[in-house]
Amino acid sequence: MPTPILMPALSPTMEEGKLAKWLVKEGDKVTAGKVIAEIETDKATMEVEAVDEGTVGRILVPAGTEGVKVNTPVALLLEEGESADRLDEARPAASRSGGSAGAREPAAASSASTDRAVAGGALAGATAGGASAAVNGRGSSDGARIFSSPLARRLAREAGIDLSALKGSGPHGRIVKSDVEAAARSGGGARAAGPALAAPSGAAALATAPAAAAAGGVSVQPMPDNRIMAYYEPGTYEVLPHDGMRKTIARRLVESKVTIPHFYLSIECRLDELMKARERLNAKAPKEGIASYKLSVNDFIIKALALALRDVPAANATWTEAGMLRHKRIDVGVAVAVEGGLYTPVIRHADLKTLSEISNEMRHLAQRARDRKLQPHEYQGGTTSISNLGMYGIKRFDAVINPPHATILAVGAAEERAVVKDGAVEVANMMSCTLSCDHRVVDGALGANLLAAFKAYIEDPVRMLV
Repeated sequence: MPTPILMPALSPTMEEGKLAKWLVKEGDKVTAGKVIAEIETDKATMEVEAVDEGTVGRILVPAGTEGVKVNTPVALLLEEGESADRLDEARPAASRSGGSAGAREPAAASSASTDRAVAGGALAGATAGGASAAVNGRGSSDGARIFSSPLARRLAREAGIDLSALKGSGPHGRIVKSDVEAAARSGGGARAAGPALAAPSGAAALATAPAAAAAGGVSVQPMPDNRIMAYYEPGTYEVLPHDGMRKTIARRLVESKVTIPHFYLSIECRLDELMKARERLNAKAPKEGIASYKLSVNDFIIKALALALRDVPAANATWTEAGMLRHKRIDVGVAVAVEGGLYTPVIRHADLKTLSEISNEMRHLAQRARDRKLQPHEYQGGTTSISNLGMYGIKRFDAVINPPHATILAVGAAEERAVVKDGAVEVANMMSCTLSCDHRVVDGALGANLLAAFKAYIEDPVRMLV
């Protein structure tokens, strides 16, 4: 029976994507690890690798097809020696669960094969960001996920071999055909007790809790498109279809405002000492080579927020219905505007990095974001976010929390203002910052403590250097 190659989930939130390009054609032989296609998500273009060997018997979804649902068959793979006549046998089984719009032979996997996929290196990239996107693994008896190719699972099932006893030699540790055959020859591998999927582990339950909470009891019915268009005279507008990024931003913003109880805390920070320190450090910085850097005010803001979360660890948390996730790392996401939307690349371990390391990493990530070349592990995760509109002249604003974070810091423009100090009026560089808080995680006093710690680092920046 031909093996279906399924549309992979390249991130934990991915539901559909665009099959941008096929790098193989019908009749081509592929081996495990060979890049066979490129998939466009809302954020990036990812390469997809084959997890088994065989011949591409039929391409079901043409290149350029948009809106291909995850786990939809996109091609059929013939095993060695398998006749192309069997391709028609696979079609009825696949088509029972529907297909992808625009596909030449619309098809989707049957319930028995919905966990089969060919995510390859792209899936590994997604899981590197701390998310579990195991779309092509089976469950072992102890609840762990086993990554294996469809052919390997079938051979193991026929031979009565427990895949959890095998070590995969395929891409990213996947169990492939040769691993099962070797176990069968040597008599290794425990006999399988039965094809049952284990219940999710405690960590998996926590990971899925936010999605369940978001779906529970909240119903938002937007105005239908035809009613909106009825407000405007025909011919006075044009319809620009939403791309994947815009759709994702819209969905996540609605989810955030509907499911997260926001409240806002604002504070004024004096930047005179920070500006002086920045000027001195940049003046002494190497101008060329790997050690060169040029610090921005935003680099100090990233470091100050990370250190503030270190000092107030209770605010470095995420809400789930199963329990509070208290994060052990401080990873700060920073919003970067691009045409048609934005990315939020993440500075990992921001509290442990020097200002120059943060500056160079942020510059590199921002450029990759503008070029739309970020990998999922570079923008997924994070424990808080920063949105800085100061360069646009915005004095103060309230940012929408980026789920599943519990906080986001909105940073306004630095400007000279008249301030009163010791009874006298003087001119100072001031910056307004507003912290948006998830009230389920961060109470008023806790948010105030976090902002006070942030302000202390901003106004005495030498503390960031020790």
